[in-house]
Amino acid sequence: MNRESVILDGVRSMKIERGLAFVAGILLAVGVALAEEVIVYPAKGQSQEQTEKDKFDCYQWAKGQTGFDPMAPPTASTPPPQTKEPTASAGKGLLGGAALGALIGGIADGNWGHGAAYGAAAGGLFGGYKKSQQEKANTQEEQQWQQQQAQQYQQQRNTYNRAYAVCLEGRGYTVSY
Repeated sequence: MNRESVILDGVRSMKIERGLAFVAGILLAVGVALAEEVIVYPAKGQSQEQTEKDKFDCYQWAKGQTGFDPMAPPTASTPPPQTKEPTASAGKGLLGGAALGALIGGIADGNWGHGAAYGAAAGGLFGGYKKSQQEKANTQEEQQWQQQQAQQYQQQRNTYNRAYAVCLEGRGYTVSY
């Protein structure tokens, strides 16, 4: 495999992981929403047939009032954050540190080799640290986005549930959610 195909495979796997994380976050929100399913009791002796008709009519009305359809699969309201590619790496740090260390070592005591070795070690550690920090920042942004999407879904679901309950209560049902 050449370097470009390795990089492309890495990018593809990151996109797949982000997509799976989004789906997991939305499924979590859906799970919470399903746990808050509306319970309807025919308080005025409505028949099963009438109850089902009223529930469907109220579903349609609440969906029209809120713009939220609890039967539709969840979708993201905003695109996921763009992953920022790390500008630093251990390899880049190693090379830059070696060059700088050799220069400083050569000027200080004429020992280019020791300076390069110390500089390479320091540069590699610093580059690896910077790359790790960028990866952590990317992960944090992704998690914040997922939480925001889940909260928005839950708010929309709650608004829909309230509208649905108002409609059913107006038709003589006792509603709990």
